[in-house]
Amino acid sequence: MGGGTTDPNEETAGVYLPLRNDDGIVNDSGDSRLKQLGYKQELSRTLSLIANFSVTFSIVSVLTGLTTMYSSGLTYGGPVTMVYGWPVVGMLTLTVGMSMAEICSAYPTSGGLYFWSARLCGKDWGPLASWLTGWFNIVGQWAVTTSVDFSLAQLIQVIILLSTGGKNGGGYEASKYVVIAMHGGILLLHAALNSLPISLLSFFGQLAAAWNLVGVVVLTILIPLVATERASAKFVFTHFNTDNGDGINSKAYIFVLGLLMSQYTLTGYDASAHMTEETKNADKNGPKGIISAIGISVIFGWFYILGITFAVTNISYLLSEDNDAGGYAIAEIFYLAFKRRYGSGVGGIICLGVVAVAIFFCGMSSVTSNSRMAYAFSRDGAMPLSSLWHKVNNQEVPINAVWLSVVISFCMALTYLGSEVAFQAMVSIATIGLYIAYALPIFFRVTLARKSFIPGPFNLGRYGVLVGWIAVLWVATISILFSLPVTYPITNETLNYTPVAVGGLLILTISSWILSARHWFRGPVTNVES
Repeated sequence: MGGGTTDPNEETAGVYLPLRNDDGIVNDSGDSRLKQLGYKQELSRTLSLIANFSVTFSIVSVLTGLTTMYSSGLTYGGPVTMVYGWPVVGMLTLTVGMSMAEICSAYPTSGGLYFWSARLCGKDWGPLASWLTGWFNIVGQWAVTTSVDFSLAQLIQVIILLSTGGKNGGGYEASKYVVIAMHGGILLLHAALNSLPISLLSFFGQLAAAWNLVGVVVLTILIPLVATERASAKFVFTHFNTDNGDGINSKAYIFVLGLLMSQYTLTGYDASAHMTEETKNADKNGPKGIISAIGISVIFGWFYILGITFAVTNISYLLSEDNDAGGYAIAEIFYLAFKRRYGSGVGGIICLGVVAVAIFFCGMSSVTSNSRMAYAFSRDGAMPLSSLWHKVNNQEVPINAVWLSVVISFCMALTYLGSEVAFQAMVSIATIGLYIAYALPIFFRVTLARKSFIPGPFNLGRYGVLVGWIAVLWVATISILFSLPVTYPITNETLNYTPVAVGGLLILTISSWILSARHWFRGPVTNVES
């Protein structure tokens, strides 16, 4: 960028002008905009649109979310909730993604959401808005990594259980400590991979996206094809399961609870924003990465739900902890499909291996996104020991931020040893906490910055405010719905601790602001002179 000139206010018709160097050559629009926003280019800008999309698509990962949450979908409403709830949640999630994409186009930095909030709120409210958004975003991301890698450890345990004879055949069931040890090992592998140069990580990201796409197609076709007993179309499209065993009889209530499967899956697409400082023409490709990851996930996810549900014949048995997979619904579906046809469930175990690889890639990409957020947040001095987490190595990788992310995720998982209730409360931040971080800058864009916001190359035009309000209202709705009790009567063991976890994070964030941060945190800090 040497020899370039810039004016932070340089704009034409609401679109920021490309930056030219002394020879009159137009630089990468992402470089231009980053310098206009006040930051030096410190990370390697080598990612294409496909690479940016691949990282985000592998984090959203329908194979990860739908496989691990399929039991929840079967319990609360079953086929009707999943088949019809998925596209509803998908379309509403797309409004959130479109609003985020519009803001990302104007502010393509690794800080993403918290930087957006700061700019949209201005000097007076920007620091507080940035502080709130940033901490909800980064804690939500750590919770996502914790949840994804822990779900992989649990799936590996189920694969071992089935490979050694299943629960009814005396198969090996790992203890909590063994599962935690596997979780730690997976995190170590993810840290090692994320310590590689971004060019190599980009290759793994694109491999992950291809694996997810091919895996969904193969399993969607293979499982119902192999199954000797299949559900009827009437069952798949009209059966509503009210037998949840949790004392809930209201169909509307059951349907709402079943939506958690869909909403949990469709998270993590802020990764495209966090990767913008490593993406070519990020003011265009960052937004495209967000929207395409959501849209393609919604399409492929719906077909995956249909394919697997056609292999469902006995919901009660699939959810029973007495089946061979110990109540892991999809694992039992895969296992039985092959066992009934071929007399052996080995084919089903191999299919679970395909899912396990997809979850592994999902966790890898999640750490990538985590570390970029930690890098940017510490660059602006918002984190303890910020100078340490902001460092990049010779390969232009924020190496310390990578290891910070996996260590914190492992510490969050340790709550599982003390209480499964506490662990579930912790990972609930992965959905609600993260979506609150998504909604805050959108809310500021449609309120405080409604007239002052100047969009980038990608924008929603006159529909931007309308789409933004739909997104904000949807996040407010799910924040309430997913905080409702999921079991009656309510006891210490059955209480939904999601509002406790999210409320606790809010109290800690506000308290730290009042007691300390308001005296020194001024929001994003530029490190290049205009």
